Amino acid sequence: MRKIVLVCAAGMSTSMLVKKMQEAAAADNYETDIAAYPIGEVDTADIILLGPQVRFQLKSVKEKFPDIPVESIDMAAYGMMDGKKVIATVKKTLGD
Repeated sequence: MRKIVLVCAAGMSTSMLVKKMQEAAAADNYETDIAAYPIGEVDTADIILLGPQVRFQLKSVKEKFPDIPVESIDMAAYGMMDGKKVIATVKKTLGD
């Protein structure tokens, strides 16, 4: 099971994307635990994904979690709430 953390300014706008990602992962039989948090509450995970509104903090999050892949969510995928595309990115990044 992969733990995926999505981060945004308040942890609310990514909640919709979490649902879409959960649906895409389930359809692909990819076991995940996906949650959204505000930037101040980032926790350890297999991968941390930053929403477009906090992507400017990519470097600082990478420094805080040097052993965890940290990526910005593609703006188009985020805007379209394309959970399938984001899950594909996660799998590629993690080598799954």
